[in-house]
Amino acid sequence: MAMDVTVVGGGISGLACARAAAAAGKSVQVLDRGRRVGGRLATRTLWGRPVDHGAAYFVVDEASDFGAVVAGWRERGLARPWTDTFVVIGEDGALTHKRGPMRWAAPRGLRSLAEDLTDGLDVRLETTVEKVEPYRIDGREAGEVVLAMPGPQAGRLLNAAPGADLEWEPVIAVALRWDARQWPGDLHGAFVDGHPDVSFIADDGDRRGDGASVLVVHTTAQRARRHLDEPDAVIPAVVAATRALLGIDAEPAATFAHRWTFARPAETRDAPFHRGPGLSVCGDAWGARSAVRTAWASGHSLGVALSGA
Repeated sequence: MAMDVTVVGGGISGLACARAAAAAGKSVQVLDRGRRVGGRLATRTLWGRPVDHGAAYFVVDEASDFGAVVAGWRERGLARPWTDTFVVIGEDGALTHKRGPMRWAAPRGLRSLAEDLTDGLDVRLETTVEKVEPYRIDGREAGEVVLAMPGPQAGRLLNAAPGADLEWEPVIAVALRWDARQWPGDLHGAFVDGHPDVSFIADDGDRRGDGASVLVVHTTAQRARRHLDEPDAVIPAVVAATRALLGIDAEPAATFAHRWTFARPAETRDAPFHRGPGLSVCGDAWGARSAVRTAWASGHSLGVALSGA
């Protein structure tokens, strides 16, 4: 039996869309090619603990619909306020503390939040989709089809997919473990200005709350493009840059690198989603700026629209 709605993509946007449509009584199915849901809310078990190697954190307007979801996560211990203060490392190497919005993290990793959103949904993992068209997936009836993925990936499934023309930037996330902490306790995270190799550094033990001596470093798009075919090759440059930026004398005890070919959109659409007869698109490229909350809001608002509410 065909679903009312079939969502292709099990990241936070696709899951938010599915939940909103299901809450309105629609029959919904989520298809994802991965072994686990989450998309760029990615967490990998490294060195006996979860490490976030996708999105670094999320920000929330507590008065929003997403804020209500986050409040539920916090009540159940799934999410926690992390920090409102990051370091900015200038081109001259100077470290400046800068306050901003509260950044949130997840003790068990951000993927755990995506997994929580699957509760009650029909999610089919390790399912490869080859072609989509309005109301059909791989030639089969699928109800309203939703593509919840980066535009270039949607373009592989549908010619001239909405948003496929937007430029996306790559990132390689490199996790570094030391046997003991080698950086200041008030680092939390650091934006790096004007560096050729590194754009952001997160203290993963700090955001997770277990104090592990692990940093996750995001490369610049420029550096990532040079190593997309072999992400491990970026590790020496990232290690050298991180040690120099933070004044770390010791080499890390262990390393890990993960490639994100489509990490973030370089530009976004003003509309919260694209809706067409039988085929719609949502994600973090649809909204004011790319962010976890943008992805959730895009999917949720599309799901509400598809439900006819």
